Amino acid sequence: MPQVPRQTTPVSETAPAPPEQPPSATLIGSVQRAMRLLECVAGHTYGAPAKQLARETGLALPTAYHLLRTLVHEGYLRRDKGLFFLGDAAVRLSSSSAQQKRRSTMVDALARWRDAIGVPVYYAQYREGEIEVMCVSDTPGNPAVQEWADFRETGHAHAIGQCLLSQLDEEARRDHLDRHPVRAITPYTVRDSASLLRRLDQAGRMAPVTERQEYALGTVCAAIPITVGTTAATMALSLPFHQADRLPSAVRQLQVEIGRLLGSLALSISI
Repeated sequence: MPQVPRQTTPVSETAPAPPEQPPSATLIGSVQRAMRLLECVAGHTYGAPAKQLARETGLALPTAYHLLRTLVHEGYLRRDKGLFFLGDAAVRLSSSSAQQKRRSTMVDALARWRDAIGVPVYYAQYREGEIEVMCVSDTPGNPAVQEWADFRETGHAHAIGQCLLSQLDEEARRDHLDRHPVRAITPYTVRDSASLLRRLDQAGRMAPVTERQEYALGTVCAAIPITVGTTAATMALSLPFHQADRLPSAVRQLQVEIGRLLGSLALSISI
């Protein structure tokens, strides 16, 4: 029995594009209304009742009640004695936003100093017993030092680590070196922990620290100590070894730049 060919509906090669929707058609109204309620609650430090919130946002009272209950359930609001306040989830969002703003402030400052001095600039902290490089600002023409050996494990060898260790008390220094023993990674690296500790004591707690080819051959570095509260931090810079004669003036210029902005950067030290 011969097979009957199946008929198909012809399809044009180019399907017509769907009609363009106005911007408002792509927005979700309930989300917009919920955000208006959140903003309204945020403006009432001592809380506000549902009726007031509905009136101020222009929402029908039943709609406001429904959205408020949902926001309370999700933790973005909390209700206490008939008044609505921002909840833990909203506070976490606010805290995250503030942290991002502080980080952005630090990034902008490092970029400004990088361009003004013409060197890579680094920001690092000693956090929970470890050396952490928080931010680096460099350019293709002035690249940062490549981390070829873990910065956290080789703090004895680079200016950033030595500067942070110099700000710690003796017990904290020894604890760090017990966990990350001194080892030579270039011919110029300090040879043992006793020598390193003597160097740190002689340098002084808040004096700039310099090192020449101790971490990376062909590189010189300097780090400036910054202490805000109990936070040990540092701003650092690096130069190719053939430009080592620029190091003292670059350090002085970075110190001046830090001094100008330290007040506004104090909060950003905790990023």
